Amino acid sequence: MKSTKTTLKDDDVDYDSLSPFNKTLFPHTLHLLLPVALLPIAIVLLCLYFYPLPLTQSQPQPHQLHHVTLSPQVKEKHKAYNNSCDYFNGEWIHDKRGPLYNGTTCATIKEGQNCITNGRPNSTYLYWRWKPNQCNLPRFQPNTFLQLSLNKHIAFVGDSLARNQFESLLCMLSSVSKPKPVHHKGSHWWHFPSHNATLSLYWSPFFVQGQERSKSGPNYNTMYLDRVNQRWSKDMDRMDLIVLSFGNWFNVPSIYYENGLVLGCLNCSDLNYTDIGFYVPIRKALRTSLDAIIERRKGKGNNGIGVIVRTFSPSHFDGDWDKAGTCSKTEPYGNGEKKLEGMDGEIRKIEIEEVESAKVKANKFGGIRFELLDVTELSLLRPDGHPGPYMNHFLVANGVSNHVQNDCVHWCLPGPIDTWNEIFLEMMKKWEWEGQPRNED
Repeated sequence: MKSTKTTLKDDDVDYDSLSPFNKTLFPHTLHLLLPVALLPIAIVLLCLYFYPLPLTQSQPQPHQLHHVTLSPQVKEKHKAYNNSCDYFNGEWIHDKRGPLYNGTTCATIKEGQNCITNGRPNSTYLYWRWKPNQCNLPRFQPNTFLQLSLNKHIAFVGDSLARNQFESLLCMLSSVSKPKPVHHKGSHWWHFPSHNATLSLYWSPFFVQGQERSKSGPNYNTMYLDRVNQRWSKDMDRMDLIVLSFGNWFNVPSIYYENGLVLGCLNCSDLNYTDIGFYVPIRKALRTSLDAIIERRKGKGNNGIGVIVRTFSPSHFDGDWDKAGTCSKTEPYGNGEKKLEGMDGEIRKIEIEEVESAKVKANKFGGIRFELLDVTELSLLRPDGHPGPYMNHFLVANGVSNHVQNDCVHWCLPGPIDTWNEIFLEMMKKWEWEGQPRNED
């Protein structure tokens, strides 16, 4: 019988060439070495079982949390923003603390809103705070707002109520950090060197191009509803957050243009145009503005922008504003005492619908966020917060004359409008927590 000889490779073992001692030892050596050789393989398999490798490279997630390392403060914040509150429905309750500033400590209050300095005798309107139904609204924290505004430009665009809110915010922030005015053609800028933060105010009561009526000119507004106002839109690329506020200038005689032609008018019986009211023009002007922001900022990547639309702020004239109407109530309305309806509710509805529509459009591009600052109902409940006759400094020496012009549109500073900025801050906190894109340039 022929023997078969196997050709060995360099790393093979010729068993027949081993000595008797080695023949005896060799099987036992293999039994000992085999588990050692298999041990790394077993470890790898166990790691793959308990810690499977991802099929694709994972990307870092913003604010990724590991429960075991959370401090109590961070746990509380995480809980708060995962169970976000509806700040817009609630009631006004007494608050002994009072405001963060007054007409003496804040030098930037417009004279017409500096009610106590102007001689308003009662200050009870200062001692109320807004209590949402589902949670508590924290007191405004100026340092937190400035920290969230680090290296940012926050722009307020709109009418005199946009200015009213802007000045409220400026006063509250000035209580911890003094801003410096910055010259900028066509707007008012204030810079906080401590945080390299900028607040700006752009006068644009229609958002779109137009001309306000005046005593020396035509007695009606002119608006081009399909052209965004360049006064503010030219600086859009320099803004990180825009607060849009308008509405009150639409309820006066106006002529509306679209595509270069007259679309219609409001209260223009002496002109040969169709009266179309002001709801359609308000919707078109807001849509044009939101679309312009999307068009300008789409595709900017991480250089994102936040846009907040402040809903309509109701006035509280007892009678017509131009016929000696007054606002003499001294306390807020209670629950169920005042309902949101009529013009106030309709304008708010338009703003809600247009913001929701803009969200859908912006979702196609990323980096653009739209939200509502819904102040309509909480403001409706504060007829006591307006300057009324105290829009002027000690206008009458012995009581208030019936013939004094009353301001029942704007808000005293300090006053209920400070609550708008408290909610504004909570919105900024939530955006930061959710990883809102931020421009660190």
